[in-house]
Amino acid sequence: MLRNEIPTRAAPAATPATALDQARLERFTERLVGTINESALALMLSIGHRTGLFDTMAQLPPALPAEIAQAAGLQERYVREWLGALVTGGIVEYDPGQQTYHLPPEHAARLTRTATPANMSAMMQWIAVLGSVESRIVDCFRHGGGVPYEDYPRFHDVMAEESAQTTVAALLDHILPLVDDLRARLEAGIDVLDIGCGQGRALLLLAQQFPRSRFVGYDICPDAVAAGTQAAQAAGLPNVTLTVRDVSQIDTVAHFDLITAFDAIHDQRDPAKVLANVRRALRPEGVFLMQDIAGSSHVHENIGRELATLVYTISCMHCMSVSLAQGGAGLGAAWGEQLAEKMLREAGFERIEKTRLEHDLINAYFVVYPS
Repeated sequence: MLRNEIPTRAAPAATPATALDQARLERFTERLVGTINESALALMLSIGHRTGLFDTMAQLPPALPAEIAQAAGLQERYVREWLGALVTGGIVEYDPGQQTYHLPPEHAARLTRTATPANMSAMMQWIAVLGSVESRIVDCFRHGGGVPYEDYPRFHDVMAEESAQTTVAALLDHILPLVDDLRARLEAGIDVLDIGCGQGRALLLLAQQFPRSRFVGYDICPDAVAAGTQAAQAAGLPNVTLTVRDVSQIDTVAHFDLITAFDAIHDQRDPAKVLANVRRALRPEGVFLMQDIAGSSHVHENIGRELATLVYTISCMHCMSVSLAQGGAGLGAAWGEQLAEKMLREAGFERIEKTRLEHDLINAYFVVYPS
């Protein structure tokens, strides 16, 4: 069946209206064949992460499928078929003579949990998460509206894993130093708010590290807040509180010394209002630390940019849609750094410092001051 679905080089090379460039057609056909293969491989990489197969294989010498399955506590028949995809996809090495499979250490360095923050198999989970709502998104193309957060299976689990890599793992040594004297202020004791906190992993780390400071997290999703609250209680952290709240409704004035937003602003129903609320909620000497998607507000400037296609895809199938589901602006993840800076200034921020961090392929970091 697949042979009949993939165009061959013998296919008609012209339409009645236009003569086609045969070489260009063949290159594009090859690209599409490669795309479907790589998309399938992304799903297998996600499964390798979720089942722990990469973690298991990283610890094994070349092994038979039954040995790998036993070590991972999984069913051999499924493991064997998964290995076939990974071998033909160039991820796992196969010895035909011994019939053994091996994960090279160079590949394990980007696919295992011990590779954090460089574990790229965790990122592959987004393909399955987004694919699960494809029919809903198609309906939105036809009728408008959006898909709400709660309709995305495993969204908060996958987001928490991504946050653990891009934010939590780098928070103390790389992100906090972006703000002068922030660590000293946190050690002395300040008031901190994280908007769009999700399960609150960043806040929990800060609360544990800086017991004299007081930490508050707001998120619109009750299940994420419940999971974070349970984790805070289990860790014995009385200085952190997570609350279900629409951050566009924040009416606090001059109360927080630090407000953070980690990949959260572009998802908001009313991002302009949220930024204005953040500005109002900061004390005069406060600072807003915003992590958000790197890239241009102009599509042509994103051609060739690393992960640009992924950003637009996630934006279309999640970030934009969850905002539109609330009757919101639908800003989307691809809003771009130019628009981000413009909106920050319109919210009343006068000083904006922007940087990229080596560990983070997808985000820019904005350190923003009220004056």
